Amino acid sequence: MATAAPLSMSKPPASLWSLAFRPFFLAAAIWAALALALWIVVFMTGGILPSRFDPLSWHIHAMLFGFVPAAIAGFMLTAIPNWTGRPPIQGGRLIALVLLWLLGRIACLVSATMPLWMAAAADLAFPVMLCAVATREIVAARNWRNLIMPVPIAVLAIANLLMYLELAGYDLRAGLGWRLGIVAIIALISAIGGRIIPAFTRNWLVKRGVTVLPAARDVIDRLALAVLHTGLLGWAIFPTSKPVGAILVAGAVLNLWRLCRWRGFATIAEPLLAILHVGYAWVILGAAFLGASLLTNIVPEAAAIHAFTAGAIGTMVLAVMTRVARGHTGRALEADRVTTLIYAMITVAGLSRIAAAFAVSYAVPVLDLSALLWVMSFLLFAAIYGPMLVSPRIS
Repeated sequence: MATAAPLSMSKPPASLWSLAFRPFFLAAAIWAALALALWIVVFMTGGILPSRFDPLSWHIHAMLFGFVPAAIAGFMLTAIPNWTGRPPIQGGRLIALVLLWLLGRIACLVSATMPLWMAAAADLAFPVMLCAVATREIVAARNWRNLIMPVPIAVLAIANLLMYLELAGYDLRAGLGWRLGIVAIIALISAIGGRIIPAFTRNWLVKRGVTVLPAARDVIDRLALAVLHTGLLGWAIFPTSKPVGAILVAGAVLNLWRLCRWRGFATIAEPLLAILHVGYAWVILGAAFLGASLLTNIVPEAAAIHAFTAGAIGTMVLAVMTRVARGHTGRALEADRVTTLIYAMITVAGLSRIAAAFAVSYAVPVLDLSALLWVMSFLLFAAIYGPMLVSPRIS
């Protein structure tokens, strides 16, 4: 890969720096595998990290504020030119954003070696800049319909800051930062999912001559999102509230109704599409589990949290990354065997992680299985899709 070409104004950027999904999806996959593998080693050996965060907090932070924002950046900065008609962020500007993301990962990992404010500033630079860039592009095109899209990025930045403030000893509700981070990500998944899943399903079914199509967006969709997001925000602030639990259960029911209207069972023949429906089903399961954990003692909160993280986030990130990578590099929108294997591994990883929350006696081996499958799924993505991401489009 040439090093000077992306910064040159007279030459087109190298393939890796031509669209944001290329470097950010690759970075997200590598970091998802590397960070979890490091966490498992620390967990199993009782080791320590050169971070001001304890190992568990670092693991949470690495996933929510490292892995996920890279995937969001790859998706959003690739989608915005389609929304606005403006040129994509590429070349030197894209390199700068990737370097900011990398700076944040390093600063958090070695934060014990520097002042806390310096680590926090380095870590927050990327989400703040990403939010600013996305907002600027949307406002410049007067694309007001999508102006809401940078908001979850801003909330993620605030959630990240709250984790640092709690670490610094400020009097905050314990865990508010990471809970708010989960809320922002699940809210984004549920909002974006409501756009792309029925649209992609409708297009696929029409090409096959099917006349029964996903329902158009209506009051059910708006109500389902409003109730779900209210419940999630309520949980972030009041994590033991029973009324919040009831709202979350209602949100799960409404979103199940929403998902059933998207004709997911008709897409089983195409895993590249079906996996999007599976990813959204994880959101519903997470909301149901979280509500049940607040209302009863039957469901542990850890099961709900990992239905959202290992389940919904892991599945939807891989579903979107594989689809976008194939489409934007000129490949057919069809899942090959390896891609289907990636989906199977991340699904079993999510199921195993939830099982570990229930089967406490077998928690360690089941956790090991979940971690192994998570790492393998993202490494396999990097190995198979990495060459696509760094090479020119084939058509």
